[in-house]
Amino acid sequence: MRRISEVADFQMANEARPCPCDIGDRFEYGGLGQEVQVEHIKAYVCKPSVSTEKAVIVIQDIFGWQLPNTRYVVDMLAANGYTAICPDFFVGKEPWNPSDDWSTFGEWLKTRDARKIDKEADVVLNYLKQQCSTKKIGVVGFCWGGIVVHHLMMKYPELKAGVSVYGIIRDSDDRYKLLNPTFFIFGEKDNVIPLDQVTLLEQQLKQHCKVDYRVKIYPGQTHGFVHRKREDINPEDKPYIEEARKNMISWLNKYI
Repeated sequence: MRRISEVADFQMANEARPCPCDIGDRFEYGGLGQEVQVEHIKAYVCKPSVSTEKAVIVIQDIFGWQLPNTRYVVDMLAANGYTAICPDFFVGKEPWNPSDDWSTFGEWLKTRDARKIDKEADVVLNYLKQQCSTKKIGVVGFCWGGIVVHHLMMKYPELKAGVSVYGIIRDSDDRYKLLNPTFFIFGEKDNVIPLDQVTLLEQQLKQHCKVDYRVKIYPGQTHGFVHRKREDINPEDKPYIEEARKNMISWLNKYI
């Protein structure tokens, strides 16, 4: 079994019809954790080598909880001392496939509302508290999962820190009322989230948010760069990929 410190093998996705969120460089990575059943949800869990009372929930992008890239991040967090869990927030529904017809994406997304996941969040939080003896919990999410993080950080005070990676709630007046410290990561050249929306988010957080927050834009980076871009074949992007991952872990370490 491969260690998290080793460089994973990858293959470039061959997309005949790209979806709005490019799958990028897919990791060929088996993972160091295991799949478990948590009530009605399946989940991937990886635990650190020593016992801990700290945990991080990792929330998938549109490509689902089994994407090797996301599991790589789960294992990375475990290597940094957290019990890390990536639940299937689609609850058995099929993730988006790069070969799917982009014209159907809107209909597909309607049945996977990023702000209607409270039932699943409750189940996962209970599992961490009851089965993993967790006392401090944070959350990280990518793309669709970044929207979920934004939602959860306005609703669940037990989540002590959040990292929303290229995800943003755009159509809610109360989206600036964060309950605990939240870090927003964006790419400068993200064609999914225009920079004017990022600017607006930061301006409104400055006016209305009463807890610590950070909004950071990484130069030259596109949507998915933190977990779906292979740094060894994108040398110009490597510093930003590594910086974003370090920033993510530092934020969690600071508040959990």
